[in-house]
Amino acid sequence: MTADRRNSPYTYADAGVSIDAGNALVKAIAPLVRSTRRPGADAEIGGFGGFFDPRAAGYADPLLVAANDGVGTKLKLAIDSGRHDTVGIDLVAMCANDLIVQGAEPLFFLDYFAAGKLDAGVAERVVAGIAEGCRQAGCALIGGETAEMPGMYAPGDYDLAGFCVGAVERGEQLTGDRVAPGMVLLGLASSGVHSNGYSLVRRLAADKGWKLDRPALFDPDRLLIEALLEPTRIYVKSLLPEIRAGRIAALAHITGGGLLENIPRVLSQGAHAIVNADGWDQPRLMAFLQAQGAIEPEEMARTFNCGVGMVLVAAEGDAAQVAQALEAAGETVLVVGRIEQGERGCTVRGSAGTWSAREDWTAIHHG
Repeated sequence: MTADRRNSPYTYADAGVSIDAGNALVKAIAPLVRSTRRPGADAEIGGFGGFFDPRAAGYADPLLVAANDGVGTKLKLAIDSGRHDTVGIDLVAMCANDLIVQGAEPLFFLDYFAAGKLDAGVAERVVAGIAEGCRQAGCALIGGETAEMPGMYAPGDYDLAGFCVGAVERGEQLTGDRVAPGMVLLGLASSGVHSNGYSLVRRLAADKGWKLDRPALFDPDRLLIEALLEPTRIYVKSLLPEIRAGRIAALAHITGGGLLENIPRVLSQGAHAIVNADGWDQPRLMAFLQAQGAIEPEEMARTFNCGVGMVLVAAEGDAAQVAQALEAAGETVLVVGRIEQGERGCTVRGSAGTWSAREDWTAIHHG
């Protein structure tokens, strides 16, 4: 340390943190935040906390439901490719889709963005994606935290976390006790890999030498990186009317653990889900991943969504009406199976084999 350094006053900027850059970012994203206004929230930022008024949102006796999540290593693909515009949608989707499965309407969202050194341009693009996700989910972005932490992250890296709160009127929440044998399983098509399984995707990309900036083998009209970063579909607005009409008994968000391990989470005792894996076409992206890694079908069913981002349970007499309403709302609806009497769990059957997960969500291969 030089004498000049010892005798000069230290600043936070000397340690690698720019308060001015943080303030400039808050100012830049204010219009994005305001674009997510909804009844109950004015979507202004800058205070120590964000307010939300459930009565203004139309709730009389609400139960609050909370969820938090991240984007996983999909974020690393976005960082390495310099494509920061859609991971914010993923962040909101992973939280909002977890709320709708409880029958809860997402009300407000908060984000956490952390980096070793704040790049205001990158951060603004990420927050723009978060705001877009909030608009798709119908929730207000009412606050967040931007943390600049020198030494904690490699240059250019950042991390994201999201926190979402929703509400459902007391007594109207979706619970497993509404599910009974004879009900139908409908699937809503996914938009891609969503936000799970990316550690395996990235391993395949490295080992197989994929050229991410070139057209995908399975879709020559898109770059491979674009297909891999396709944001997670947000199902809130299409599902909410059917939930409130009482035509959906249960919902399962197909995330880590795939069909095998997520469906049992929303079933009652004595209800066993039977999924017909031959009932829908494997998306070309999923087939590409499976072929590239010689991935066993059981591993696919536990790692990826296999083209189904959400599974809903409906009474047989309601299934056709529900499917029609969801198709009209823009969803692709798939008939994926039925509920039968049996041990709480899920069995996936298809031409490639049969796999089951019991109540403890541990998958067992039956051949």
